[in-house]
Amino acid sequence: MQQPPNQIQLEKRVAITLMDIQGDITALSEPYLNEAYQKATDQGASRILLQIDKDAYINSGGIAVLIQILALTKQNKQQIGITGITDHFEKIFNMVGITKFATIYPNVEDALKLMAED
Repeated sequence: MQQPPNQIQLEKRVAITLMDIQGDITALSEPYLNEAYQKATDQGASRILLQIDKDAYINSGGIAVLIQILALTKQNKQQIGITGITDHFEKIFNMVGITKFATIYPNVEDALKLMAED
């Protein structure tokens, strides 16, 4: 069964662009995430917060897509944070090295506050 497309809303929060990602994150998410990331970058985003749906399933293909986005943010000298993930996925993100490139925040409010201070 085909996964429904991701719904990604971009929202400017002062100096931070919030990417609100709804739906599971798999290899099929790549075009949606890339399009949203490119749009944010085209709008001049220097700080991006990925808000992942707490009920989202993230498989190895999805992790690869996220790593691809993180590589682009490093290349473009952007700051990136992630919020909304479960403790389980936080452990996985630590194991695969995602946390070397993106800070994990407990919630959107803390992320926005702390990213604005950097």
